[in-house]
Amino acid sequence: MAFEANLSVVPVDRSQAKVLHDLLPIEIGMFGGSGNYDSTVIENPIEAKVFTPYGAASDNFILGSVKGRSFAFLARHDRGHSIPPHAINYRANIWGMKALGVKRLISPAAAGSLQPAKIKLGEFVIADQLFDRTFGARKDTFFEGGPIAHLSFAEPFCPELRKIASDTAAKIGYKVHDKGTYVCINGPRFSTRAESMFYHNQGWDVIGMTAYPEAALAREAGICFVNISMPTDYDVHGDEIVTHELVLKTMSENVERVRKLTFEMISHIPKDASCDCQTAMKHGLF
Repeated sequence: MAFEANLSVVPVDRSQAKVLHDLLPIEIGMFGGSGNYDSTVIENPIEAKVFTPYGAASDNFILGSVKGRSFAFLARHDRGHSIPPHAINYRANIWGMKALGVKRLISPAAAGSLQPAKIKLGEFVIADQLFDRTFGARKDTFFEGGPIAHLSFAEPFCPELRKIASDTAAKIGYKVHDKGTYVCINGPRFSTRAESMFYHNQGWDVIGMTAYPEAALAREAGICFVNISMPTDYDVHGDEIVTHELVLKTMSENVERVRKLTFEMISHIPKDASCDCQTAMKHGLF
């Protein structure tokens, strides 16, 4: 795994090559999820393409600064929302962030509430656990051939970024759940009633389609990763069956709150990490 930004990153506007050179390395990255593609808060943005060994990322990266910190934004489903969750090139997206130099990655995403009595629509869940139900359909490691690696993944999300996210949400006045289990399904279909009731009865909190393998790949790449889930539906627990239109409608009504939380977090992220996410693979290679 050689993440060499100077060899793989080029500005879309070639006249901005020096601007790009001076901007690298990027410190903080963010994936824009369903309904959350607005990168206009980025100061002096430039657009760059990152070439990866795994093919094309979901979109070009928007680079610049936010609150005095160098920043990279990538639309997870592309800006036209043309890539469904099961077809996202997760390895290219994470590799691209790493190649840019990113050490902290914020990942807001729409989700379904599996516990409607506790977690309401529009609230935030800062997941601390992850259950994978993608059934091996997605490429979830950078180590295929060559060195053998075993990832330590008992705590899948960065504890430092999680605390910053929950503290920031509370400070703003948003209802936030500072922990919860995210179950990731493959998609693109939503759950059957039987599946949803199974997840609900397990006591899991939110359901989505993108946190895995993003979190695992970020850990392999030595990037701190935080998932910020905003429930947009009650899966099949509510009176209204979940649809893609419902998800986008609810997300659009709350996108400003998502944006405010994620960008407000940035100024509170310390330069140096106190967690071990960035060194997790130190003893994982065999």
